[in-house]
Amino acid sequence: MTTMTEASVREFKMPDVGEGLTEAEILKWYVQPGDTVTDGQVVCEVETAKAAVELPIPYDGVVRELRFPEGTTVDVGMSIIAVDVSGGSAPAAAPEPAPAVEEEPEEPKAQGSGRQPVLVGYGVATSSTKRRPRKSAEIPAQESAPVSAAVQAELNGHGTVPEAAPAPSAPVSAPATAADRPRPLAKPPVRKLAKDLGVDLASVVPSGPDGIITREDVHAAAAAPAQAPAPPTAPQPTPAATAPVSTAPVTSAALAPAASYDSGRETRIPVKGVRKATAQAMVGSAFTAPHVTEFVTVDVTRTMKLVEELKGDKDMQGLRVNPLLLIAKALLVAIKRNPDVNASWDEANQEIVRKHYVNLGIAAATPRGLIVPNIKDAHDKTLPQLAEALGELVATAREGKTSPAAMQGGTVTITNVGVFGVDTGTPILNPGESAILAVGAIKLQPWVHKGKVKPRQVTTLALSFDHRLVDGELGSKVLADVAAVLEQPKRLITWG
Repeated sequence: MTTMTEASVREFKMPDVGEGLTEAEILKWYVQPGDTVTDGQVVCEVETAKAAVELPIPYDGVVRELRFPEGTTVDVGMSIIAVDVSGGSAPAAAPEPAPAVEEEPEEPKAQGSGRQPVLVGYGVATSSTKRRPRKSAEIPAQESAPVSAAVQAELNGHGTVPEAAPAPSAPVSAPATAADRPRPLAKPPVRKLAKDLGVDLASVVPSGPDGIITREDVHAAAAAPAQAPAPPTAPQPTPAATAPVSTAPVTSAALAPAASYDSGRETRIPVKGVRKATAQAMVGSAFTAPHVTEFVTVDVTRTMKLVEELKGDKDMQGLRVNPLLLIAKALLVAIKRNPDVNASWDEANQEIVRKHYVNLGIAAATPRGLIVPNIKDAHDKTLPQLAEALGELVATAREGKTSPAAMQGGTVTITNVGVFGVDTGTPILNPGESAILAVGAIKLQPWVHKGKVKPRQVTTLALSFDHRLVDGELGSKVLADVAAVLEQPKRLITWG
């Protein structure tokens, strides 16, 4: 993803890491102007909506300029660093930068299957739609750009609409009409949903790739509180004909006074990276999938004894053995006995997709926020293999090195809120999945065992499921089977 701007200078653009991401934040630069770089050298670390990734430079040279400072969110395809590949030293003084104008990314040359080179995998297919250009503070809008383009950029949430510059000799343009605006990009089912909910697609902020509006975007727009009408005001005198007229649309921000807060008593944190992705996913899931949550309290004393026995087993030496391991195995057994729960809902094709594999997601709290990596083909793993996979997943997540691919394709998830001392919760589904199991704290409690009240180790399980896919009977069977295995872990053998 490079382009030649001068005979000896190459621009390295923000690459697509192969997961369809549209932007990334520059966390840290490892080089500065004047530094010599070699092919394959890591020049910066960026954070996508899924993980932190180090970017290597694909050629030798001397760094001429860093296009963006640390902390800047940059669109895929925009140049982030200029490198002089002539072998000479860095320029003594940086030249005056010309007014930056964002260009459309270059079309990749036809190679084999027509895919463009990326850092990970075999590349991404050329999109059939063009992304709308992002307006940013570093790239001023051209004076000659049509007003409708500025309006659309504001509606897409890509920037603020600049006021039209006064033109003394030119006639004042009429406000842009709906016909002047680009048609919002959305699939037919999404357009129908917007029509049913009474949502104007032109006012929806798209979150899908290439600026496509998704069902989640429509639901979010429908759930947003309606803008209060402006209070009536006294008639104002007609302005003079020579006064400049702004054609920018009036927004709610213009109607309401700017919010004020005490910086000594409040801290405002920009929503970006993993937190932004989590917020979008949770809102989309909550407004798309009808959630049902069921609960069961179970005696796990025998499971806890088995955990202690496994810690001393020679086949489990060096592996991470804890209650979560046996809970994960119990859920896999329950899915095997009730395979219809392992499915997803395809809204576009109006189909239920039943999965013949289980990619088991494990919700992990990291310094960057909540992520849900998954163990691929967990259903095929033995107990030692599952323990090894769980250990690697947790260690990688804590180090902040979880790859985007590790968080793709999950089918069901476990969230262990018990590590925080919490009894249970009502977990929200990971988008695209059918069920999520919440595990509460395991506590010593009075329990009726063999007709007598005895202290037993007890926990509460909560299973949330998508009611479009999973009926109450099926969801109840899955939860009951998990509880039965944890109460009598020998069922891992008789049922497994």
